[in-house]
Order: sequence, then C-alpha cells, then structure tokens
Amino acid sequence: MVEVEDTYCEAFSGIYTRLIVTAKYKYLLEKAVYSATALPSTVFGESEAGVERWLSPEETPDGRVGAVIQIWVPKTKKFMDVLLREMGKRIRQGILVVPTTRVFNACEGEKIDVEINVGRCGDGYEWFEERWGREVIVVPIMFGEFVIERYIGYAEGVAGGNIWYFCESEESALEVGERAVEALKDVDGVITPFDVCSAGSKPETKFPEIGPTTNHPYCPSLKGKIPDSKVPEGVKAIPEIVINGVSLEAVKEAMKVCIEVGMNVDGVVKISAGNYGGKLGKYKIYLRELI
Repeated sequence: MVEVEDTYCEAFSGIYTRLIVTAKYKYLLEKAVYSATALPSTVFGESEAGVERWLSPEETPDGRVGAVIQIWVPKTKKFMDVLLREMGKRIRQGILVVPTTRVFNACEGEKIDVEINVGRCGDGYEWFEERWGREVIVVPIMFGEFVIERYIGYAEGVAGGNIWYFCESEESALEVGERAVEALKDVDGVITPFDVCSAGSKPETKFPEIGPTTNHPYCPSLKGKIPDSKVPEGVKAIPEIVINGVSLEAVKEAMKVCIEVGMNVDGVVKISAGNYGGKLGKYKIYLRELI
C-alpha cells in the first residue's frame, strides 16, 4: 500500500485565458500548440501554459483538427498588462508563424479585444469580418492569412495544485509521472504546465537574482550530505505534477486522479505535495480528503 502523506498542497489564484487552436494538418497543429505552451515562467512575472485537450474536426468552429490550450498569468494588480503582453507573445510567436493556424475563444467571462496585441501584426492592413458565426480578425501574412477571433475571454482560476511521487528509481518516476499526465487529459478544465516536473523549488533562496532554486531537502543526491534531508531511504527520484484549473473543484479532481494513478505504479513508495507552510497560497488542498 502506497502511503499518502497527511499534508496539503498550497495553491494560488491566477488569471487564465482559454483558446481553441486549429490547423489544416495535425503536425502543424502540434507544432503551434507546443510552441505556444512552452517555457513556464510565472515565477518571473510572465506566463505559463499547457494543453487541456485535443479536438476532432467535429469539435472545432472551422471543422479542422484542434486543441484547447490555457495561458496563465499571476493574479496581481497589473495582471491585465501581463496577460495582454504574454498572450499576445505566445499567439504571435508560437501560433501565427505556423502555416494554416487559426485561434478561437473558448473562455467565458470578461473579454479582451485582441486587435490590440495580435491584430496589429497586420500593420494596419488587417480587417474584421464574420466567419463560422464569430467575429474574427483576418491578418494578412506571407503564407496567406492568419485568423483569430476578435474577443478572447479571461477568468480567475486556481494555479499551483501539485502532487509529489516518492519513487524507488528514475524509471518508476517517469512511469508514474507520464501516466498521471496522460490520465489528466480526461479531466476537464485543467492543464499541467510542466507535465512531469523534475525540479520542485522552494520560496527561500541564496540567489534571489535567478529566481526559485532547488528544494534541497527533497533532492535524493543530497541525502547523507546535508542535515535536513527529508528523502526516505531507498527513494531515488521525486517527480512533481503541477496542476492549474478553471476552478478549485477541477484542481481537486485532478489531484485525486494523480493519487489514484500513484497507488497503482510499482516503485512509488509515498505520495505527497508541496506547500509553503500556508503563508503564500490562498488555497490548501489536503491530500487525505481526496481519497
């Protein structure tokens, strides 16, 4: 029986936008989606993103293959400035530059007019029209045109839910992490911005100029070298699954699924989560309340 530690994860309020990306062919869609959702960097006041799920042509506005992605920024007083900058950057440099792509809104809530941060890529030659029952911006590009729905929604959600797996080997750590990420594709409204994360961090650091640093008490290679190691005997790897979701309920459901996955993978000896002593996050999600 795998131990579920009597602890909690500490999660935060965040602001997200939810988009449908489509393309003519699957390989183009994958290139655009993976480019637009790479490099999580909210700890630097920027953004993180992930794929929520893949869509068949029957599920997209324009009848082509697609995907739902989420882009997240920290909830601060200036979140709108950050959201405009980061969403625009990820769409312009990750999606628009991939041939045949289009972007549609998939988020209820307040709306942003993306003529400001994406449409102006047309340098004043862009235009507005209605297609597929939606008001869109058509941006002329050298390949033909890029189409994006004019008004994109944003809302408040829960970021930073997480599960830690204490594993006997790198192989078991990869297996449980990959199984968890795959299982979460069936949970509506959540993303895993890091997928299988190999380097959990801590809030305190000797080098604040570079941002969060390694969570040293949980580094297996430091066991026996430091007095405050918290790595159990026999544990060789501790992967983390970070979860952002459109609601607290969605994040809890995703964490529950991760726990269930961990219970059924050989080499997992304990399931835990990361927190900051309850001092930073708005939400505490207790693991044993999920099982």
